[in-house]
Order: sequence, then structure tokens, then C-alpha cells
Amino acid sequence: MSPTIGWPEVALRLALTVLAGGLIGLNRGEHGQPAGLRTTLLVCLAASLSMLQVNLLLDTAGKTPSSFSVLDLMRLPLGILTGMGFIGAGAVVRKDGLVLGLTTAAALWFVTVLGLCFGGGQLALGLAALALGLVVLWGLKLVEKRWKQDRHATLTLTLADTGEGPGEDEISARFTATGYQTDIWAMTYDERVHERQLSIGVRWRACPNDPQPPPFLHRLARQPGVLKLEWKP
Repeated sequence: MSPTIGWPEVALRLALTVLAGGLIGLNRGEHGQPAGLRTTLLVCLAASLSMLQVNLLLDTAGKTPSSFSVLDLMRLPLGILTGMGFIGAGAVVRKDGLVLGLTTAAALWFVTVLGLCFGGGQLALGLAALALGLVVLWGLKLVEKRWKQDRHATLTLTLADTGEGPGEDEISARFTATGYQTDIWAMTYDERVHERQLSIGVRWRACPNDPQPPPFLHRLARQPGVLKLEWKP
């Protein structure tokens, strides 16, 4: 890698950064992971910008190729970004099985790199990165709202042990007919009260703003033999 780069090479590196971060983000977001498209893109862009910042600040005049390995300038992005990681970690919250604040933490890291660019006098690089960051935060949010992802939920059924309630095959067939998949089954039997409890893991694809449960659950709850029905996304 040459320490001297021009703006065509900067543009190429940023384009490849967006491509790499976007592909990984699409994969993670498709499976409903908390670090989705916007988060991975911001993190990838921040790492790329810190290296570009070092490249652009390297003074090559009168230096031999072997002298670059001892330049303290390489420690600048590493020290700042490592410290910023502790602050970003404070923005991540885990609550009731949900991970919140990842995009905020990535945005904090991203704006730190923007500060490195502008503070080092790389104004064009900082403006280009700012434009890309705004597209990621605002433009891609609209895409994510209309983008179907893997969703997960647990259905818990309490049934009377009288033979009137729905069987496992019937329940599974209802889910399959409406586009849902069941992948985890567990049963608990209480002999004292003659009740059995079914816990079913359910998976389906839907938009993030579509929390509606399967429509047949209301009919299932009123079916003879069903004492209690609980749906937990």
C-alpha cells in the first residue's frame, strides 16, 4: 500500500467500504440481528475513514520507505477510537431480550472519526463521509421499514387433559398454512390438575413495524380444551 494516495483512490476505497459494510449488513439485518444494515455500514465507514485520515496525514517528503513503521502518527486513530468504544458501549442497552442503542453507539464512533477528519484538515474527506452517514441514517431507515426480516416468537398453550384440545399436528398445520414455521416444541404435564402445557417456537418473515400475531390465534384460544394462550414476540 502506497502512503501517498489521491482522491480517485480515496473514492474507490470509500465505495468498497460501503459495498463491504452493506453486504454484511444486509445479511445480518435479513436474519433480524440487532447490528443490521445501518450499524455495520457506520462501523465499516468509521474504520475506513480512520485509515484514510492517517494516509492523508503522512508526510512522505524526504522519508525512506522503512521510516513509516516508526511514525507515531499511526497511533492517533487507534488511541482515540479505542477510548470512544467505552462511551459507545454505554449507549447499548439490553432489555427483555431486545438489544437497543447499537446504531447510536455506531453513530457516536462515526462522528468521532468525522472529528478526526475535520480536525486534521481533511475537509473534503469529512464532507464526503458526512454525506454518506446522513444517507445511511435517514435514507436506509426508510428501506429497513419496508424490508421483511426473520421474526421470532413463543406460543405457550395450556390445555385440559380431556382430549378436546388441539393436537400438535393440527397446530403445526395451522402455522404452516399461514406462512409461519414452528421449530421448537416442549411439553409439560401437570398430573395434579390434569393439564398440559405446550411451548412452541415460531418463526416468520415480516416488516419491523408489523407486530401482529397470526390471525388464527383468536380462534385457537376459544377452542374447547384451551385454558390459556400466551404469545410472546
